[in-house]
Amino acid sequence: MINGADYYSRFLSGEKRAIEGIISCYWDGLVFYLFSIVGDMQKAEELATDTFIILYTQKPKFKGEGAFKTWLYAIGRNNALNHRRKIKRMYEVPLDEASDISDEECIEQRYIADEERIRLRRTINKLKPEYSQVLHLIYFEGFNNDETAQIMKKTKKQIIDLLYRAKAALKKQLEKEGYDYDGL
Repeated sequence: MINGADYYSRFLSGEKRAIEGIISCYWDGLVFYLFSIVGDMQKAEELATDTFIILYTQKPKFKGEGAFKTWLYAIGRNNALNHRRKIKRMYEVPLDEASDISDEECIEQRYIADEERIRLRRTINKLKPEYSQVLHLIYFEGFNNDETAQIMKKTKKQIIDLLYRAKAALKKQLEKEGYDYDGL
């Protein structure tokens, strides 16, 4: 099975279409991770596109010291943080944070499960940005503590502490909102 590092190596060797394999493998996860940083799905998609454009145009060197996915997400994170800094300088504020929920679902249980996931994501997005990021990387993307530390530019100990505080803050927020949760 070809992984991201293999696709990237092929791309760097001149096979331009190999970039499509990278995008196919990592698009969804990267978009949702960037959403946890910027809080706007459209902007997260733009930033993910920008991340792949950086790979295509600048061809940064992947040293292979960690997983390709970790390296790619770190590029995306840096890109998103640069975007947030620019926005702060321009004093822009997001206009709408509401998400569009499809009314076409007929199956009641699926609808309820979707509502719970949306509510959980919204609750996570109300937390401090670092809390939101660490929860997203570990629980939604499946990164381990070492990979998360590398992406967030922290030590493993800092990630463990941050994750503990993030889970406590999430539990407190869920209780405040009257949400029934199953053991955080």
